[in-house]
Amino acid sequence: MSASDTPDVRRHLERLAAEGIDVVRVIYPDLIGTDRARDVLLDHLPSACEHGLAFCRAVYHTSPQGDVVPVAGGLDAGLPDVCVRPDLSTLAALPWEPGVATCLGEVVDPATGAPAAESPRDLLRAVLARCAEHGLRPVVGPELEYFLLEPAAGTPTGWRRAPETTGAVYTAGLRADPGNHLLRTLRHLRDLGIGVVAGNHEFDGGQYEINLSHSGALDAADRAFRFKAAVKELARKEGKLATFMAKPFGDAGGSGFHLHLSCLAPDEEGAHNAFDDPSGTYGLSATARHAVAGILAHAPALAALANPTVNSYKRFGPDTLAPWLIDWGLDNRSAMLRIPPERGSGARVELRLGDAGANPYLLIAGTIAAALLGVRAGEEPPAPLEGYGYDTSKSAVLPTNLPAALDALEADTSLTELLGKDFTTSFLSYKRNEAERFQRHVTDWEFTEYAYHL
Repeated sequence: MSASDTPDVRRHLERLAAEGIDVVRVIYPDLIGTDRARDVLLDHLPSACEHGLAFCRAVYHTSPQGDVVPVAGGLDAGLPDVCVRPDLSTLAALPWEPGVATCLGEVVDPATGAPAAESPRDLLRAVLARCAEHGLRPVVGPELEYFLLEPAAGTPTGWRRAPETTGAVYTAGLRADPGNHLLRTLRHLRDLGIGVVAGNHEFDGGQYEINLSHSGALDAADRAFRFKAAVKELARKEGKLATFMAKPFGDAGGSGFHLHLSCLAPDEEGAHNAFDDPSGTYGLSATARHAVAGILAHAPALAALANPTVNSYKRFGPDTLAPWLIDWGLDNRSAMLRIPPERGSGARVELRLGDAGANPYLLIAGTIAAALLGVRAGEEPPAPLEGYGYDTSKSAVLPTNLPAALDALEADTSLTELLGKDFTTSFLSYKRNEAERFQRHVTDWEFTEYAYHL
């Protein structure tokens, strides 16, 4: 029996046809977390399951402007293929696109059948396998912010915030969202089945936050990836632009990607939260404290994955509530790593370092890898931050630009060993090309600053 003629495939085909679906959109993440995809007519889905869908491997090496970056295994190898097979266990109808369902794709090397070297989803799987060796199952709850923009002729970018209302943080309804974008988006995301919980208008005009429920780390990354793709698609249907860019406007704050992380460990009743210990220091287990120490120790390298663009580092600075120092605190939002007040099953750490432009798979994989290294080392963290942070006399400063973060990642050999040599080499090559292209680009600021007087 061929892979296309299994009872499982037939069952999915029959269900999709009964629901009036005739197209399946197969999506997977590239290195920067953007969704790459192909629409497959339902009649051809069995063939796609058996043979896979061919994509040029250089899709992982393609910049947002369409340039193919010279990463090993792409241009130098003659632009070979990767093979993408639909993962039918992730099928879901698109609520806003009648007749269309979507699913994730598994990306493999067609020559070996092994996962593609740059596949973010498989990188996370590999890190989770290392956690399993220590009896730990990471659980993640993602929080993401984004800006909604509308066309604005005559502005430098052609876009403005929608709306530009200020002072509407933690609000809902028409006062801050006169177009009801948030309500429509929440309902569509609920119907997509990706575990959205709630949403509100955020600090700046046109800025929104939608929270996702917590789950196993791979599932959480899948849902965060699909969430970002869905929000951007829904905005386009409204004639608007949703951007998860770290800091799209100089006169506004940035958008964060916060991760709530805990770990389950097996016990006689199944599993317990390995971060909780009522008798431990701060009510945290030794495992949790070691994880905190690991994340702090590897924070400079982790910045390359959590803050992966040139623009990311413009989100940081004093009084931004975006962490730029390496510290941790108990229910302290001015710290890079916050310990929320819940204990018991709710004991967890919240990494506030990431910006919304981060690839969910890479951010989650890097955070878990750093925590695992801390558990292995068994070291205790320093004393937690007291009061309002951002004091450089008390805490070290994170990398202040993308090249510095990439250098820190390359130098952190224990972290890159967990992430894998092939992935690290590709990621560093791709991102250093981005930094080099920006360094050569003449900005509007430079013209305004120098042209008239010099």
